[in-house]
Amino acid sequence: MATSSPSDNKATIIDGKAIAQTIRSEIASEVRDLSQKYGKVPGLAVVIVGSRKDSQSYVSMKRKACAEVGIKSFDLDLPEDVSQDELISKVHELNANPDVHGILVQLPLPKHINEEKVLGEINIEKDVDGFHPLNIGKLAMKGRDPLFLPCTPKGCLELLSRSGVSIKGKKAVVVGRSNIVGLPVALLLLKEDATVTIVHSRTPDPEIVIREADIIIAAAGQASMIKGSWIKPGAAVIDVGTNAVDDPTRKSGYRLVGDVDFHEASKVAGCITPVPGGVGPLTVAMLLKNTLDGAKRAIAQ
Repeated sequence: MATSSPSDNKATIIDGKAIAQTIRSEIASEVRDLSQKYGKVPGLAVVIVGSRKDSQSYVSMKRKACAEVGIKSFDLDLPEDVSQDELISKVHELNANPDVHGILVQLPLPKHINEEKVLGEINIEKDVDGFHPLNIGKLAMKGRDPLFLPCTPKGCLELLSRSGVSIKGKKAVVVGRSNIVGLPVALLLLKEDATVTIVHSRTPDPEIVIREADIIIAAAGQASMIKGSWIKPGAAVIDVGTNAVDDPTRKSGYRLVGDVDFHEASKVAGCITPVPGGVGPLTVAMLLKNTLDGAKRAIAQ
């Protein structure tokens, strides 16, 4: 007698590229409107320190995306050994430049620079990354709205909503507690009425917690840490991980994999984001959206 085995299931692959493309064309038309109405376009300053491979590739993606939607991009490439004071004075120049509506400092910064100090210097009106303590603080409070939401967490929720996944009343597990993704995405899910658990490096038996989840946001930075057997059948899986693993068959010598074992998970999950091509494009789209929103606030004043 033929019974359907679990391996017959195929998760819906959430196409981050296609969703981001839709959002980008929405943004491009708003940028055209601003330009026609006020003769101004949004400006985004992207600051990168040093030459980390992953950071370089994110930054070039961000700059290309700006060009595509008509946002003017201001590029600042600083050497690995730049002093903290010099970096901060560059940030102050950008704060003072009326053509710049968003300032992004690509993280992580080199060890000798205090990230908190630098991010705190970005004018909150231009904090398109959403990392200013005041923005995060408002995100953490009921009934308060930050000026900007962090791009990757905002992108994760956008992927869920545009894929028809409802959040209200669902059990959500966030794997990882970084300031950039884990913590703010947990706060956002709470704002959307999920019941949220955060799993981190000190959590005993993470698979027991993860197996309960209707929605999994994986942001631990551990290649293929989450196995197919850890996933509740039908769960929505958003994989934020981008881990470079050695691959001699690639020209670059490496390929990117997520925090979730995609091959196994896609047999169990209801829907899942691939890596690459899932969360990444949304992070960039949300950055453009935040820059547009910042520009609209500034230009309309």
